[in-house]
Amino acid sequence: MHVFVTGGTGQTGPAVVSELVAAGHTVTGLARSDAAAAKLEALGATPHRGSLDDLDGLRRGAEAADGVLHMAYGGDFADPDGLARRDRAAIEALGQALAGSGKPFVSTSGTLVTRAGRVGSEREAPDPDSVAAFRIAGERACLAFADRGVRAGVVRLAPTVHGPGDHGFIPALIAAARRAGVSAYIGDGANRWPAVHRLDAARVFRLALEKAPAGSVLHGVGESAVTIRSIAERIARSLGIPTVSLTLEQAAEHLGNPFLARFFSLDVPVSSEHTQALLGWVPEHPTLLENLETGDYFDPEAGRRAEEIWLRHG
Repeated sequence: MHVFVTGGTGQTGPAVVSELVAAGHTVTGLARSDAAAAKLEALGATPHRGSLDDLDGLRRGAEAADGVLHMAYGGDFADPDGLARRDRAAIEALGQALAGSGKPFVSTSGTLVTRAGRVGSEREAPDPDSVAAFRIAGERACLAFADRGVRAGVVRLAPTVHGPGDHGFIPALIAAARRAGVSAYIGDGANRWPAVHRLDAARVFRLALEKAPAGSVLHGVGESAVTIRSIAERIARSLGIPTVSLTLEQAAEHLGNPFLARFFSLDVPVSSEHTQALLGWVPEHPTLLENLETGDYFDPEAGRRAEEIWLRHG
């Protein structure tokens, strides 16, 4: 299969491109810069110069492919409505190029669109009051193409996609702990987060392209419910510092970011039982807590990059 990929040079994208190439697929990847183009070439993919705002370029990339995988998501996180409009426009351009073809089109969302406080499933509608409600428009736009002759589906990724080079949620917690001399959680720390190893997530995307039925909503989740306290305790042990319970307001000060503190407080467990059964997928790589023992999470540079990203979000 010739797959057109957006977001192939992001945090998860290179693992997905490598997974597709190793499985014998041909990959063309959207590249905004010379550096992105060089990265795609090093992964065995062909660059397609353009951006998410170049809708004609997106259509051309999709028209030339046997399937499309849309992972790119970006812009000003202080303007979630603008992010949603940009993503929906890109999805509609990609989907229109595939209409009536029966080809696969897989778009990306996040499990944080599910209802908090209980274990969410793939079969439940997204929650319009969720912290990631701005991703719902993209989900709906992609799934609408299932009625237009496209094998369209959505992969919701866990908020923590872990592995080497992670610059997301976990490195930001580590950087704050290193700076403050304590590793923190909110309240009793029993709130739960899903997680997935990057290589397991890459396999979900490949299998979704290869065989997920039209209209599928899938969860890229290896662990349904890792408690924030267990993460804080593992960080504390590695840094040789104590753990501490904070209020939400104290956590915002500790992390230097109210947006990140709100994420830190969520109880958002989800299941991937349906996804595993449908795709024949079983997570095989280290868990989040195992990765915190053996990975590169305690490199200060990783924490600095993560804090820069979260500051832009906040």
